[in-house]
Amino acid sequence: MSGSGVGYPSDLTDEQWALVEPLLPAARVGPKGERREKHPRRRIVDAIFYAVRTGCASRQLPKDFPPLYWYFTWWHDDGTVERLHDRLRSRVREADDRAAEPSAGLIDSPSVRTAAGVPGQAI
Repeated sequence: MSGSGVGYPSDLTDEQWALVEPLLPAARVGPKGERREKHPRRRIVDAIFYAVRTGCASRQLPKDFPPLYWYFTWWHDDGTVERLHDRLRSRVREADDRAAEPSAGLIDSPSVRTAAGVPGQAI
């Protein structure tokens, strides 16, 4: 919950935060000229989950969330987002008594659209 006392359904529980926090990269506190983190990491993750859950753009987040673009870009580019996704997917699958890694993937053809003017037959 934020310092303003506002909580959102998408905010992490303490148990969820304990799972996610170790997967984040070390905080930036580096040498001169390097940008330092100034927002609590848990609020950054809460902001990301809020944006994903509601579908809002990061600039449309409620004002009690810190800006997240810089963090999300950094964590995406260094592989953190993918590691988080993989770890959480594995936990959900294992909790369902399934193998941690999926054995197959599926693309539903109605969800794959082609551009107008592209022939329907292979050439």
